[in-house]
Amino acid sequence: MFDLDRWQEIWFTITHNKSRSVLTAFGVFWGMFMLVVMVGAGVALQRGMSSQIEGFATNSCFVYADQTSEPYKGFKKGRTWNMENEDIPLILNKVPEIQYLAPVLFGGGGSTNNVTRNDKAGSYNIKGSYPSYNEIDASKMVYGRYVNDIDIVEKRKVCVIGERVYEVLFPKDENPLGKNIKVNGIYFQVVGVARHTSSINIGGNAEESVVLPFSTMQQAFNKGKIIHFMAITTKPGIKVKVVEDKVHKVLAEKHSISPQDKKAVGGFNIEDEFNMFLYLGIGIATLIWVVGLGTLFAGAVGVSNIMLVTVRERTKEIGIRRALGATPRDIIVQILSESIVLTLIAGIAGLMFGVGLLSLVGMALSHGDQFFKDPQISFTVAIGAMFILLIIGTLAGFIPANRAMNIKPIEAIREE
Repeated sequence: MFDLDRWQEIWFTITHNKSRSVLTAFGVFWGMFMLVVMVGAGVALQRGMSSQIEGFATNSCFVYADQTSEPYKGFKKGRTWNMENEDIPLILNKVPEIQYLAPVLFGGGGSTNNVTRNDKAGSYNIKGSYPSYNEIDASKMVYGRYVNDIDIVEKRKVCVIGERVYEVLFPKDENPLGKNIKVNGIYFQVVGVARHTSSINIGGNAEESVVLPFSTMQQAFNKGKIIHFMAITTKPGIKVKVVEDKVHKVLAEKHSISPQDKKAVGGFNIEDEFNMFLYLGIGIATLIWVVGLGTLFAGAVGVSNIMLVTVRERTKEIGIRRALGATPRDIIVQILSESIVLTLIAGIAGLMFGVGLLSLVGMALSHGDQFFKDPQISFTVAIGAMFILLIIGTLAGFIPANRAMNIKPIEAIREE
């Protein structure tokens, strides 16, 4: 039942010494404010990191040929070798854990202003790839489509251009589909314009790249059967390291490379890099909560100390209450209520100020691609913070309430 007299008494006690109450509450206010701001900042950092790899398969690795570092089967140390078309079906057959495999070819004899259309030109990256590459390093299509299987089989002279290439070669808002551009002196028909979603750029900025069908690029630019690197993803539940090691072994056997040669087959594991950022995020989140909760509990200690002083000042009042029939439970509830109310008022104020600051920062950072993105706390975190406040307020009032309960009425009345 709502006891108006009790709440009026709680409010009177809190406001009776305004300076002391404000200074006491400030510790809790500051603790909650810092917790909200730090959690929001941690969320913004994680979102920013996630946005940097959006559309990029985190269960992927990349493999390329490098110089051998050991002699083997009559070949000298330092031998150069190349991955070839025949390696693709061999790897897919011997490594069933692979989900997608996309060979990639770079270059094509490019030079300054190697991509032209009418009187406009620019210097851009030329890349030959399979349709499956877009499953590994996904792009959003502004116009048209990505390279498809028919393009590969028929060796079509088509291309997908990056958004920056489109902006330079075409007038604003012109539909580029079906139009021809010249790449290293050879005409290709534009079938798509791609916008890159991640900040990971393999073989140059994807916004400034022209993607050709892999087979077309090999034939048009006399690349023979060479593959510059392979992009690979694993099936769900398979560690990338497992597939990476198997692919290295298959390539080593196929190209007469020593099994102990760790440098001849180069590459990098995106899963390892992603896990490093993931663990970093967990560490930052843990540190934030430890520091934030520590600050909150420090504020609670301040509340507890002030409540002890308040109980000491009200010893005679408490004694009279006990003499008039107040039970120990009544005294405990009164002291705990005062502690909880003071803590909640300060904590809610800190929560509101923290959320307000995060909103202002979020609006300031809303323009452009930021690594620190959309700082805020979730509703669940806010409810959790309020629950923590309730616990802290109860703990802060427990010792003073226990002391008040142990006051003997006769001794309290006699005390001056």
